[in-house]
Amino acid sequence: MESDVIVVGGGVVGLTTAVTLAERGLRVRVWSRDEVTATTSAVAGALWWPYRIEPEDQAGAWALASLRVYGELAADPGRTGVRWVDGVHADTALEGLGPWAREVPGLRPLAPEEVPGPYGTGLAARLPLIDMPVHLGWLLRRFEAAGGVFEQRTVTGFAEAAAAARVVVDCTGAAARELVPDPALRPVRGQLVLVENPGIEEWFTAADAGAGETTYFFPQPGRLVLGGTAEEGDERTEPDPATAAAIVARCARVRPEIAGARVLGHRVGLRPARAGGVRIEAVPLPGGGRLVHHYGHGGAGVTVAWGCAERAAELAGA
Repeated sequence: MESDVIVVGGGVVGLTTAVTLAERGLRVRVWSRDEVTATTSAVAGALWWPYRIEPEDQAGAWALASLRVYGELAADPGRTGVRWVDGVHADTALEGLGPWAREVPGLRPLAPEEVPGPYGTGLAARLPLIDMPVHLGWLLRRFEAAGGVFEQRTVTGFAEAAAAARVVVDCTGAAARELVPDPALRPVRGQLVLVENPGIEEWFTAADAGAGETTYFFPQPGRLVLGGTAEEGDERTEPDPATAAAIVARCARVRPEIAGARVLGHRVGLRPARAGGVRIEAVPLPGGGRLVHHYGHGGAGVTVAWGCAERAAELAGA
């Protein structure tokens, strides 16, 4: 198959970008080392919220563009994996957020007595919560319906892709550190615990003072996702039992019934954070082609995926 574009990377950023390009009439292939359900994106929580992402002035616009798309997708949650869910961001105030927060419908401050757990401030919100295995499968089907082709293959450089298509889009996430190479990329380890849901219907998040610690729980179909960690430079991909126990204990301070929930499994993912923020930049390839770098989304790849895909598509010449 001849291609106009090859997207390298099959996580949420790569697939969303591939969908955007294919639906503009381009012949697109995705080359991914892993199946979509084995990517880092499949581990994500995944609540829409601009978390740990820069540059702030652009990230807000990307996030709002994505919010509008997820709002539409939430009309069919069984198929797309996207639902509107109520919840609380503890230890968060409106004045500490960027201008984007003024455009989030229903975002409001809570009185101290309304904030659950040992927290004194918080915001209530109704936000898209995405069941990532379902959503990634839906993205893949939408991509293939637009004529795209997904290929599982390991890429050790961009020369092979550049020989097969005039435009290559680099959505390799943390792997871009070696492939580009880009020393500004650093892994941020996130560990999760999956438990049976004891009847919790709202999500909760809090950025704790402890180094590398966060507290959150997200009610997903068939499970409650507990988190988490944000350990910069830690590249361990195996779950740590002590960390898992600490995650459950922190979540149980907010909702005590979590302490007795049966554990279903553990997940670890390495978020692709980058000093200086997301890189969306086109560079020339020999022979007149173009390489569009599109990585460094940290823990907010889901949140900005559609907005960033539009920008990457513009740079790809679509």
